[in-house]
Amino acid sequence: MSLRRFLPDPFIGALLTTVALASVLPCHGLAARAFGALTDVAIALLFFLHGAKLSRSAALAGLTHWRLHMCVLASTFVLFPLFGLVLKPLLQPLVTPDIYLGVLFLCCVPSTVQSSIAFTSIARGNVSAAVCAASASSLLGIFITPLLVGLMLEAHGQGGFSWDAVGDIVLQLLVPFVAGQVAQRWIGGWVQRHRTLVGLVDRGSILLVVYTAFSAAVLEGLWQSTPLPVLGGLLLVDAVLLALALLVTRYGARALGFRREDEITIVFCGSKKSLASGIPMAKVLFAGPAIGAIVLPLMLFHQIQLMVCAVLARRYARDGQLPTATTVGNEAG
Repeated sequence: MSLRRFLPDPFIGALLTTVALASVLPCHGLAARAFGALTDVAIALLFFLHGAKLSRSAALAGLTHWRLHMCVLASTFVLFPLFGLVLKPLLQPLVTPDIYLGVLFLCCVPSTVQSSIAFTSIARGNVSAAVCAASASSLLGIFITPLLVGLMLEAHGQGGFSWDAVGDIVLQLLVPFVAGQVAQRWIGGWVQRHRTLVGLVDRGSILLVVYTAFSAAVLEGLWQSTPLPVLGGLLLVDAVLLALALLVTRYGARALGFRREDEITIVFCGSKKSLASGIPMAKVLFAGPAIGAIVLPLMLFHQIQLMVCAVLARRYARDGQLPTATTVGNEAG
């Protein structure tokens, strides 16, 4: 068995390095404004390239599985927020109020695209449905996430959120995405052939947001207010949320009579949260130094979900014939 399977995602190393750099050399003043402007451009370019890359035919290939897609969307945008609110009395004492605000934000973020599809493929699930479900979650999240964040903050008794942020999300994320879709007929093939470029923009924009966010947070005393026991508590909070999501999606899919390959799609698309979409959204939705604490739960959840889902996907692939549904379920479409 390769040792590489147990190593963390290399991008996590880049994230940790960026956080360390922001902790030692935080940007401020004119440099902070310059980094902020560069980050805005990088995010717009990222969503433009995603729009140009996403094939409309591929995204619609699994659209007929409407029950599956409803399950994924319900898990992403209903189940997770309910977990965040209902479990607040139990989980919030483990972390600080600002960090739990980040946990609530994590619960509102859309599902991942690339890793959801990749894990579904490894586990021998319904890949075409995963493409559609993950893409729909990512696109609908541009509208649903800011609305959910507003509702969650009101329930949390937290101010500072402006509903004008919905318009900012549309302007900074949706407009470039739509522009990319329009330009797809001319540049779609080029973007598909240069996926490395999209990956560099993807990860580069996230690192820029993380650096600027943590720079502001460090200058306001983030690490003085976040001791190691709080980080340990956050690890437990994220692990609880992921475990609940995996259990509910797995056994919920079986109870609803889905076939094994559809169950796999629901599990991997319905339990994931997107760092690529979440961090740019956090930059638009939240202002000030609090953003560093707000994105911290999502960054940690990202690594946990990659490691856990990698193991789960290999187990699905190895077992092959797991009894995931009844005979009636196996005959259902």
